[in-house]
Amino acid sequence: MEQNEKNVLENQVRALEEFIEVARTVVSTLDLDTLLQSILSSAMNFAAAPAGSIALYDDRRQELNLYSHAGLTADFVRHERWEVKPGGLTEQVLASREIVYIEDTGETAFSNPLMAEEGIRALVCVPLCVNEQVVGVLYLDDFVPRKFERDKLKLLTVLASFAAMAIDNAKLHNRTRLMAITDALTGLHNHRYFQQVFKQEVDRAKRYEKPLALIILDVDDFKKYNDTYGHFSGDQVLVAVGETISRILRRVDYAFRYGGEEFVVLLPESGLDSALQVAERLRATICAETAAIFGGQGKIGVSVSVGVACYPSNGIEREDLFNAADSLLYRAKELGKNRVYYFRSDGEQDSYPDNSHE
Repeated sequence: MEQNEKNVLENQVRALEEFIEVARTVVSTLDLDTLLQSILSSAMNFAAAPAGSIALYDDRRQELNLYSHAGLTADFVRHERWEVKPGGLTEQVLASREIVYIEDTGETAFSNPLMAEEGIRALVCVPLCVNEQVVGVLYLDDFVPRKFERDKLKLLTVLASFAAMAIDNAKLHNRTRLMAITDALTGLHNHRYFQQVFKQEVDRAKRYEKPLALIILDVDDFKKYNDTYGHFSGDQVLVAVGETISRILRRVDYAFRYGGEEFVVLLPESGLDSALQVAERLRATICAETAAIFGGQGKIGVSVSVGVACYPSNGIEREDLFNAADSLLYRAKELGKNRVYYFRSDGEQDSYPDNSHE
């Protein structure tokens, strides 16, 4: 056997050994976050890529959600969600369900300001498909132009099939687990899970000396709404409120249906200023969007009253922190509803940003 043929064969064997190791890693866990990080790390090693990410595809919203990343700057990965743009690279991957790669972004018509600012010069986009449906996209990036080995790209296609099936299984496992901690009507976490997470987050805030914000929201005049339009319409309102809360929050935040028409939000590592901004955005958006949705049905929208409390300034223990937010919620109710209340630095209760929401 000639030396050149021997080298080619050795490279192929080495690539197959790497591939088998990657495949073994991919099927080793059912925890989605652990799985995605394993897939990304293994794929980066396999392709000798210094950076990469995995985004899962939400077909209903036509958007991708960043779940795992490595080798990228904080500014780049803070864009956690993005819509699929017509004519874009991601749309091409989703439509073709085939690997798309660019060996030098400087020599193509490809244009993505975020990637250009990040310094990405070469990339591979690998669709993760199950039964002809794309569940996500694996991105492998390099900061210099490079040639991608065609044999490895073919193996990445096979790896992507393993990965996609593993992701699908992990998501099924996750959905089963979530059923026990999810409110069936709104899709938010339930009261039982709130008690568990609240303890964890307060303990974490104490351990690492980090702030924690607690927001309690209550739909105003909900009994009257039910009496006027019926309980089915009332349920639709709660669903709409839950969807608004989910859409506005960060991935690291938690949202719960505490009970009835009351909702709770936990904002880890958030101080009062940022918590008030989130609370006001929730209040304003719920008011505007429910009016738009239900106004067209001959009904009215709803407003919410909101109380905001922060660890450690408004309470060290869970009970104290919750009672602080709860008292602020009822203060908002007493003083006209449809407003956000908090404790100023002098301990006095006040509305944010003012009292002019009627």
